[in-house]
Amino acid sequence: MAKHGKKYIAAFAKVDHDQAYAPREAVTLAKETSYAKFDATIEVHMRMGLDPRQADQQVRDVVVLPHGLGKTVRVMVFAQGDGAAKAQEAGADYVADSDEMINKIAAGWTDFDVAIATPDMMAKVGRLGRVLGPRSLMPNPKAGTVVSADELPRVIQESKAGRVEFRLDKTANIHVPIGKSSFEAEKLFENFAALMEAIKKARPTGAKGTYIKKISIAATMGPGVKVDPLQAVSISLE
Repeated sequence: MAKHGKKYIAAFAKVDHDQAYAPREAVTLAKETSYAKFDATIEVHMRMGLDPRQADQQVRDVVVLPHGLGKTVRVMVFAQGDGAAKAQEAGADYVADSDEMINKIAAGWTDFDVAIATPDMMAKVGRLGRVLGPRSLMPNPKAGTVVSADELPRVIQESKAGRVEFRLDKTANIHVPIGKSSFEAEKLFENFAALMEAIKKARPTGAKGTYIKKISIAATMGPGVKVDPLQAVSISLE
């Protein structure tokens, strides 16, 4: 059994691990039990009632968090000509419009957080799958990261503002960051509410029975706080 330090044990003791908290209380408790010396990330973990092996039970979408993630997002855009110019004007950190940049990435360079591409560049981007895929950086139409040149400014701005992709993994779980422990509790709650709204809208056609089985919120290195799924899906900020 893993041994924990005094700070973790103290944080763990503040949480009733048999209780499923109301969303607002859970978010506040996750923030309060963050004991890391750095500005920890607050993450949401969901156990879904889905079968990842079934094509009609996949979940993959994006959500724009109203208060962002509290970090600088570096955006790479694969575009050429007019698309490359629009990407640079919109504030992309890097623009891959030549074989030089493509080859640099193929060699293993991935110092960016989001990759966006125009359709005409996907043939070249496809060759980078072994590098981008394992890092979840591969542009994908379902994730809204393969777009026309005209849509580039919007997607770049959303990415920098707090656009987050979420997807069902092979173990039927979804893990999504919603901000930093330094955020005000209300801002974390509003980010959580936005995520839950997006999760509800992304319900696949093949979903049967209970869609969301369990939810927990935790800070990096902090204890998990259970959230009542029924209350979570009923959140309204209106």
